[in-house]
Amino acid sequence: MKHPSYTAKTDPDKIAYEMAGSGETLSFGQLDKRSNQAAHGFRKLQVEAGENIALLFENCLDFVVLTWAAQRSGVFYTAISCHLTANEISYIVGDCAAKVLVLSSKYAELFPAIQSACPDVRIYVSGKCDDPGMDWNAFVRHMPSDPIQDETVGADLLYSSGTTGRPKGVVREFTRQPIETVIPPLMTVLCETMANMNDQSVYLSPAPLYHAAPLRTSMMAVMLGGKSIIMERFDAEGALKCIEQFGVTHAQFVPTMFIRMLRLPEAVKHRYDLSSLKRVIHAAAPCPVDIKRQMIAWGG
Repeated sequence: MKHPSYTAKTDPDKIAYEMAGSGETLSFGQLDKRSNQAAHGFRKLQVEAGENIALLFENCLDFVVLTWAAQRSGVFYTAISCHLTANEISYIVGDCAAKVLVLSSKYAELFPAIQSACPDVRIYVSGKCDDPGMDWNAFVRHMPSDPIQDETVGADLLYSSGTTGRPKGVVREFTRQPIETVIPPLMTVLCETMANMNDQSVYLSPAPLYHAAPLRTSMMAVMLGGKSIIMERFDAEGALKCIEQFGVTHAQFVPTMFIRMLRLPEAVKHRYDLSSLKRVIHAAAPCPVDIKRQMIAWGG
């Protein structure tokens, strides 16, 4: 079975996620327990399979727990860019028909404006919260840690950047399927077949997790029983340091990140041992041919 809940049974203490900067970790056992509790929380709030929630987070472990909770409860989850204004966020929350919005305490100041614009949406804060009625962690803390009875696979519902008018969500038709079903199925081909990810893989995610490729690829690594290293924010030298420090085997970058790494001084570029790296995926904008050639010449 390809799912973190399987690894939670066979190797509960194995690390599923680690934050590159803080060193904070989440084991498969902890991920299973917390995602089950959050899934029960969704049902308590009457979010049923095929319905929607929205998430507003920086790269952090609370965010990944909620994505897996949605994934195993049949819920569509919309990850929203934390660089948007309250009006822009409110539009997406309303447009995706989210019944619940959970936001990081880092963005708690946006709560009143979003609540005013979306009065029918239940909004919770994850992290430090002085209002017990808004505290997501307090709400789910005593929820059951076993799976909900009607587990079925959920999926992301992500939005375009809105360069041609309002942002647009990419909607999938809901179908009840087992939680080990990979949606979209292309991720199996890309990660497992082409990139040879497996339970020994260490994946580096240097980009914001509200983007499709970082979110899906980091989840896929964990689905296969591997480990995801999440950078709080991209830093060119920091990415090289992570590869050496964590023995990274797989990574996903965008061309701009390639350019920034290539511009590092030669002494810095060759300071770190990158020999563990086996596969690199690039996404987003098309990669200039000369940049890709330079990366291949450097990395092999």
